[in-house]
Amino acid sequence: MRNTYLVCYDISNDLRLRRVHKTMRGFGDHLQYSVFECQLTRTDLARCRHLLSEIVNHREDQVLFVELGPSEGRGDRVITAVGRPYSPFDSPCIVVDREDEAQPAGPLRTTNAIRNAREARALLADDGA
Repeated sequence: MRNTYLVCYDISNDLRLRRVHKTMRGFGDHLQYSVFECQLTRTDLARCRHLLSEIVNHREDQVLFVELGPSEGRGDRVITAVGRPYSPFDSPCIVVDREDEAQPAGPLRTTNAIRNAREARALLADDGA
């Protein structure tokens, strides 16, 4: 069974960043800078994590895997954007607004962005009910 994952990464070295991006192209669809949507089996997930762990510097870089649930039966995907309008003929995108600029960079900002995206998705689901 395949699950859908968002894979988000923050790589501090340009060479490693290019290698991670090239590796991720083999596993999923590029949504936004440093964000991929992947439909992975457990074996695919293990292989992806292994390949990335060989590339990244474990003290400086971060790769997050956000599990979105089973790939089958997810229904239509709704993607909205702030700013430039979303076109299904362009590359798909998910836009997450940044919080206050004074917020620390790195893992805390990424964690807060993921939390905000989950809250926004829950609000949208409540409005549709």
